[in-house]
Amino acid sequence: MLLKGKSAIVTGAAQGIGREIALELAKQGCGVTLADLNDASSTAAAIADLGGQAATSLTDVSNSRDVDALVETAIASFGRLDILVNNAGRQTWAPLLELAEESWDRTLAVNLKGTFLCTQRAARWMKDHGGGRIVNLGSGCNKHAFPNLVDYTASRGGVEMFTKSAAVELGRYGITVNCVAPGAIETERTKLEVADYAGSWSALTPLGRIGQPRDVARMIVALCGDAGEFVTGQTIWVDGGLFSRAPWVE
Repeated sequence: MLLKGKSAIVTGAAQGIGREIALELAKQGCGVTLADLNDASSTAAAIADLGGQAATSLTDVSNSRDVDALVETAIASFGRLDILVNNAGRQTWAPLLELAEESWDRTLAVNLKGTFLCTQRAARWMKDHGGGRIVNLGSGCNKHAFPNLVDYTASRGGVEMFTKSAAVELGRYGITVNCVAPGAIETERTKLEVADYAGSWSALTPLGRIGQPRDVARMIVALCGDAGEFVTGQTIWVDGGLFSRAPWVE
């Protein structure tokens, strides 16, 4: 167990990639606090089935009082906080000229402000207790402009630069901050985006397949273990080479 005795917070842990991250951390011996706007009890039950420990917190990451309560829950449950994974996110499918102001505000509040609030509150505790690891979730929108995702793209670009700035400031306290940017990952949500999600994206991915949530989760475990001790301020692409490939006429 690479993380035995550690304590982690994972936001957006009720389903999808966040759920898998929480499960993988638990498999490595980590006590996990599951934060989500929705009930994360099924993830907690799955962790218990693995022999692990989990606490749950109904949390709006854009609300500072909720985030304060989340950190308090993690510390009360496990006596420490070593790892934060900022996974909670939302997106709006809409052209720029039709995007509602409320959608822009909510996406930036969850994806960018939420990352800021959770990082700030967790890092304040880590600073006085020997350091820690923070991992922010990005996406292909960190690097490329996707149509009809203007609010999401803006927020993910912000998360990448926030990661770098936070890494520079927090390094002196023994806190690493990195961004993990998934490519085409098969989840219940992404499978609804196109009729043949796996077939469409695997054809564009140099490794010839789409990603699974466990691909992302295992990279996060690596960054949070001894192997990630001297890695900070970086964006790690978990995309099978997808976003390294330029469009090319053959």
